[in-house]
Amino acid sequence: MKKNRMLPLAIVLLVVIIALLVVGKKAGWIGKELAISVATQKVESKTITEYINANGKIQPETEVKISPDVSGEIIELYVAEGDQVNAGDPLCVIKPDIYISALNRAEAALNSSKARQAQAEAQQIERELAFKRAQQLYQTNTIPVSEFETAEAAFKVAEAEVRAARFSVKSAEASVAEAQEQLTKTRIYAPITGTISSLNVEKGERVVGTSMMVGTEMMVVADLDKMEVQAEVNENDIVKVSLNDTALIEVDAYLNRKFKGVVTEIANSAKVSGTTTDQVTNFDVKVLLLHDSYADLIDSTARKLYPFRPGMSATVDIRTNTREDVISVPIASVTTRIFKDDKTEETTDSDKEVKANEKRNEVVFLHKDGRAKQVKVKTGIQDNVSIEIVDGLETGDEVIIAPYNAISKTLNDSMAVKVVSEEELFKGEK
Repeated sequence: MKKNRMLPLAIVLLVVIIALLVVGKKAGWIGKELAISVATQKVESKTITEYINANGKIQPETEVKISPDVSGEIIELYVAEGDQVNAGDPLCVIKPDIYISALNRAEAALNSSKARQAQAEAQQIERELAFKRAQQLYQTNTIPVSEFETAEAAFKVAEAEVRAARFSVKSAEASVAEAQEQLTKTRIYAPITGTISSLNVEKGERVVGTSMMVGTEMMVVADLDKMEVQAEVNENDIVKVSLNDTALIEVDAYLNRKFKGVVTEIANSAKVSGTTTDQVTNFDVKVLLLHDSYADLIDSTARKLYPFRPGMSATVDIRTNTREDVISVPIASVTTRIFKDDKTEETTDSDKEVKANEKRNEVVFLHKDGRAKQVKVKTGIQDNVSIEIVDGLETGDEVIIAPYNAISKTLNDSMAVKVVSEEELFKGEK
């Protein structure tokens, strides 16, 4: 009985299912290809400026680290950190007592050498006269040859002693000059006009000279009127940087403001940091801050002559290339796909050789009649938003720009797509 009751219900259910299938087929619910929602944008021409980003520190373009040539105690210190100095201004004095004594000894030795020279010259005159008398007597056969030879030898010895005395005087004069120079170096003067940016000693402190070893770094004089950023540029980007390239500089101390600069120096040798497995290779690049870009920050009434201080952190965007009216698309719309190398005619079943015959090419996807069309492109320079398309696209083409996951992984040639606005697309992702 139960089986007889269930049979009509099953028949009715079957009829309903068949009706739904028929209606769904006609309405396109069944058998319709699933379309991926995408956002598109028309290809346009624009000006693209390529920037290289690097981090660094602000330093004076010219700074001199001052270390003494002589050792001793600082008995006078005329400057404090932050003072302005002119070239030739006295900075400090090192106790000169031992150097005065050394000069006195050198002068005494010089006088002694001069006295010995005078004595040697007198002896030379005496022996020269004796030699001439012996020569006359020898010529008349009045004295034997041995006596003549003795007089001649004594004269030559006297001449040699005079020459030695003269060399001794020159050596003593050099010693006096050296002692005088050492005494002069006890007074230290500013080598350039600038600011005492660092002072590492106090009055009464003892310092070590540079004559025999690395001396004490007493202070640093810097020209704060000309500042530069010493930035580290990665080895992949350094080939794009050239001298006199312009740059935009952001200083952490001045938020929401960019200063102008120009590349003045590029290092030839790399700086390698990190371990063997994760080494980082950078090159130092110096970017001079242009005075006009921060002139409004200088306030002479408040003694704020130098808005930048050595060691401030900065970020540099070096403009390496600019191209006007080039075809461009958003960076996110460009991806890569694997293509078989057209140059390879030989086919093989080996997986390794098949992979060797394949290569990745840059592509974009265009929207054509509800489908994605894969187009191989050649790219050029890029900025933070757009990338130049050298070959493959024309102005007015409708390129798919989002979502990035679909462009980079999902989309393929001739795949069905549905164009929606970016707002709807991102709203759907959320």
